[in-house]
Amino acid sequence: MTSGRTWKLYAAAMALAIAGYQLIPENGWWESTWEVAIGYAGTAAILLGVRRLPLADRLPWWCFAAGVFSNATGIGVAIYSDQVLGWSDMPTPSDPFFLGLYPACALGLALLIRRRDRRRNWTAMVDATTITTGLGLLAWVYVIHPAAQDADMSVLGRTVQVAYPVGDLLLLAMMTRLLRTGGSRGAPFWWITGSLAAFLIGDTAWVLLGNLGDFGVHLEEVLWFRRGLDEVFLVAFTLFGIAALHSGARELGVTAAPQPPRLGKLQLVVLTTTSLIAPAILATQLYHGGVKDGLAIVIGCTALFLLVVTRMAQLVRQVELQTRQVRELSRTDELTGLPNRRAWNDELPRALEHARRDGAPLAVALLDLDHFKKFNDSYGHPAGDRLLKEASAAWHGALRQGDTVARWGGEEFVVLLPGADADVAREVLSRALARTPLGQTFSAGVAQWDGTETSEDLLQRADAGLYAAKAAGRNQIAAASSREHMRSSA
Repeated sequence: MTSGRTWKLYAAAMALAIAGYQLIPENGWWESTWEVAIGYAGTAAILLGVRRLPLADRLPWWCFAAGVFSNATGIGVAIYSDQVLGWSDMPTPSDPFFLGLYPACALGLALLIRRRDRRRNWTAMVDATTITTGLGLLAWVYVIHPAAQDADMSVLGRTVQVAYPVGDLLLLAMMTRLLRTGGSRGAPFWWITGSLAAFLIGDTAWVLLGNLGDFGVHLEEVLWFRRGLDEVFLVAFTLFGIAALHSGARELGVTAAPQPPRLGKLQLVVLTTTSLIAPAILATQLYHGGVKDGLAIVIGCTALFLLVVTRMAQLVRQVELQTRQVRELSRTDELTGLPNRRAWNDELPRALEHARRDGAPLAVALLDLDHFKKFNDSYGHPAGDRLLKEASAAWHGALRQGDTVARWGGEEFVVLLPGADADVAREVLSRALARTPLGQTFSAGVAQWDGTETSEDLLQRADAGLYAAKAAGRNQIAAASSREHMRSSA
């Protein structure tokens, strides 16, 4: 049976089983057995699905399977503790099994994130921390702090009750971090995310019911509503199994290329909303007559402010990096990697100014690959591109330290030789000519700066020398005439 058919059959069977949960008799044993069976089916599906994966890629899935198995087992232990042992007050023997879901899934997510992002992604960590901090403050004020102060429970009971929202925050942080990874985002990725979201939605719903007082108690007594909440967890069990059985599971742990720290519209909305949670809580408490959680709000506001500043600093650094990269690209020839004409036009005036200040000689050469059009027509444009790249690399290696070769355009190149007179320049260019690859040659014109002429005049003389070399038969280096000679010839 193909993996494509397996996950579809499993999904269909589980959909029927989850829908059928609403139809079974109103009996705690029936309900618990049904839930445990679906949870164990999800565990089995995970273990079966990951058998197709390389051994090194199975560990995150084994962690997910352990979490689902532990949570499903807790359902059976809970009914046994209540119906047989008469033990319903927190903590019960089922709590360690229920709580086992959080560290197991968090470890699996951490391993998966590590495989998808080999490099530490600080931007994603800041985003995940910001969201978790904002919602964590909300959980502290309305869930964790009240539970920790419940005088009707033992210290151990309060600790266990607090552990549930802490576990949810842990899953929230890891899920947010998973969403900020690169790599494949196929169906298994979203089914895992959906499973985690279902667990969080289910836990949040039960917390809200507990805060609704008598109305919440009344809702819990409505059979279809209570079973609907249970079905949220059954969906979570099932989605993990579907993700593991899908053929795309093997792509889930593939390492992705590093992503730039972008900030999309949805991210901006989420980060803005979570950053406003602290002042919203403060405003609510002031509206009701007093601030009860002042210290927590101050800590939360401070942490969120520092996280926002950190995120802004990351964005500023990214903008600066991109600006620098754009500037470099605008000054670099895409094919050869040499400075382009724009970079040359910036560099030559500076070089002339340095030569004037130091009283040092300076020469410029224009060179042109001989019969390049014929080479292109004979061997094709890819071969012509390869010749340009190999030739520019060979010439660069023949130059002295401090010399610069740039692409002038097409098959023409320009060379800056500071500290060189015409004779030294000819010697350097002769070495470059000898290293021209693929049996090709070039013609070149060399002009030594006279100490007063402009960049345009100097290049014009080098260009005249280049035409002289071509007229003399190519494959040679010609010295440019002086400006006086060029004027008299004109």
